[in-house]
Amino acid sequence: MKEITLKELRAMSEDEYKLIDIREEDQTMFGMIPGAVRIGADELIAGSEAITAIPKRKKLVFYCQIGRRTQDLDDVPRLSERDCYSLAGGYMGYIRSELSNEDNKEERKNRAEESIRKKFHKQLFSPFAKACKTYRLINEGDRIAVCISGGKDSMLMAKLFQEIKRHRQMDFDLTFLVMDPGYNKENRALIEKNADVLGIPITVFESSIFDAVDTIEKSPCYLCARMRRGYLYSKAKELGCNKIALGHHYDDVIETILMGMLHGGQIQTMMPKLHSSNFEGMELIRPLYLVREKDICAWRDYNELHFLQCACHFTDTCSSCREDGTSASKRLETKKLIAELKKSNPFVEANIFKSVENVNLDTLIAYKQGGVKHYFLDDYQ
Repeated sequence: MKEITLKELRAMSEDEYKLIDIREEDQTMFGMIPGAVRIGADELIAGSEAITAIPKRKKLVFYCQIGRRTQDLDDVPRLSERDCYSLAGGYMGYIRSELSNEDNKEERKNRAEESIRKKFHKQLFSPFAKACKTYRLINEGDRIAVCISGGKDSMLMAKLFQEIKRHRQMDFDLTFLVMDPGYNKENRALIEKNADVLGIPITVFESSIFDAVDTIEKSPCYLCARMRRGYLYSKAKELGCNKIALGHHYDDVIETILMGMLHGGQIQTMMPKLHSSNFEGMELIRPLYLVREKDICAWRDYNELHFLQCACHFTDTCSSCREDGTSASKRLETKKLIAELKKSNPFVEANIFKSVENVNLDTLIAYKQGGVKHYFLDDYQ
């Protein structure tokens, strides 16, 4: 397949071509190139007829995450009679291009901060502050390591922490911590560029986690997430912090509850805070606990920001990476299930969230507490 650069593409009339995103659906949820349509690579290889809806006079410009997977389309019969191109650098190349303009850096930072204070105050800052107060996530004298993975959630969390500190209602310190577990140079550069544009003074440290999980066939993302957590705790403690903050939001919470029931045969939730069992004196907090993902996406899109889904070197082929190590395919499946249920019950999300606050122990067959299992027959008369 012939390759075309962004510069060459932008020199053409938009009527001359059609952009086609061939990435997995969960990847496109983190952003697409404007004007593109999604037709998955597997669909194309399987003989999808979606291409026939695009006029034959138009060039077909395919892109994946970093420009490798489009080469898999060379032998697709349905494309043999079309004028097809592969976008050099893929979606990542597009993002790097969008961030290359240094002239408006201060303007973009100010716009992002202003939108938090005004346009998205109710949707973002208010629930952030409410979670911090309700669950007592921030205390006087805290030194909090705000852990930044490079995605939209952790980047927004960093900005919200900056905003709440600006209010000076409590004295606490922040360290914006980025761990490089073995990113390729382009992905690391993108994280650093986004932090620079948003005015987030990051502290970067390196580890060899990706090398350690490179040969693991079973659940490498779960192991990677566990190891990341340990490294973050260790570095944060070394820097004098007593807490690490992760960017899990409301939707992560309700999806975790439902996934636990459907796939794990258990009732549990993602806690707003918890003590580390391996690092004495350290605590994990989740200040985005009450913030909705759609509002995070709205803030991102309003400010024309572009973040990573996953910055690992498996990004172009791996669709299972999640910050908490859970399967992205199961997450997406659960997300769709909740959306379907919401059509007939608009309160389904809130009900799932509240379900773990309204547990009636008298109606449970068994439950665990402190690692000990208790049966209803233990006290049954």
